[in-house]
Amino acid sequence: MKRTVVPGIIALLTIGLLARAFTSVVPGVNYLIVTILIGLLVGNTYGVPDWARPGVETHKVWLEAGIVVMGASVALDRVVAAGPTILLLVVATVTTTVLLVELLARLVFSIHEETGSLLAAGSGICGVSAVVAIAESIRVDENHIAYAAATVLLFDSTTLFVYPAVGHALGLSSTVFGIWAGLTMFSTGPVTAAGFSFSQTAGQWALLVKLTRNSMIGLAAIAYAVYYARRTGDASDSNDGDVPGGWRFLWQTFPKFVFGFLAVLLVANLGFLSGQQITSLSNASDWAFLLAFAGLGLETRLDELRSTGYKPILVVFFALLVVATAMLFVVQVLF
Repeated sequence: MKRTVVPGIIALLTIGLLARAFTSVVPGVNYLIVTILIGLLVGNTYGVPDWARPGVETHKVWLEAGIVVMGASVALDRVVAAGPTILLLVVATVTTTVLLVELLARLVFSIHEETGSLLAAGSGICGVSAVVAIAESIRVDENHIAYAAATVLLFDSTTLFVYPAVGHALGLSSTVFGIWAGLTMFSTGPVTAAGFSFSQTAGQWALLVKLTRNSMIGLAAIAYAVYYARRTGDASDSNDGDVPGGWRFLWQTFPKFVFGFLAVLLVANLGFLSGQQITSLSNASDWAFLLAFAGLGLETRLDELRSTGYKPILVVFFALLVVATAMLFVVQVLF
């Protein structure tokens, strides 16, 4: 009998409502962080039962839906004003992170070359999604994928809590924190959670910057595919649209929900939506994020994170420390 997603979605909603109930009696604690913590506790203590798995696996869809709908509450004039600066910061951050991780992996820690490339893409662009996309473009062994993905997930689960704590300790403004988190954290889910746990404005900036970084995933996949194809003497097909690294692959790896986000942003800012409609969409975005982060917590396995070797962790840690520190200084100067 075909399993339905409804029980799992109800489980996600229950976790979210428990988090909201907890934060209503414990002031000063963000409900999104509590949602993830409850999911972590349940997922790592009891696991996800078969009857709930189809619904729990929809958490990525809820995240994308929340991002799309959130476009209604973003001020376009603010985005346009910061656009060129943000783009330059994104390009600089991605390039620096990828090169630094590659150099540390190859020259300092002697990590397998392809694993180093997966770590570089995951750290520099968009977390596990980049790891998988680059792995497909260079046809890497599954063991290397698991190694890199586990390392990225370890930092996702750590920075999710560390970044807001550092931001509050340093007294960062919402704009500075959001841009900094969007530039230097890894995966979209943790960036969104960290941003909105800091403030609504920080969450919006974090998402805008992170989506800009995500859009570079296809170009990075092509660059890596060409590089590895030439090294193996198989560069003749690297620009073919039907193979990994080609232009069709660029389109396939591009996060399509970005178009939905931009469309809603334009519709709202051109005056086609009333204030009440924008408020309703903002509330819908909050509920979508609630379901997404409950699923994120449930599917994070702490035992898998503990299996990661120390060398990839050190590579990513040193690169993150250098890039995050430098970009925090730059963002504070610019904003």
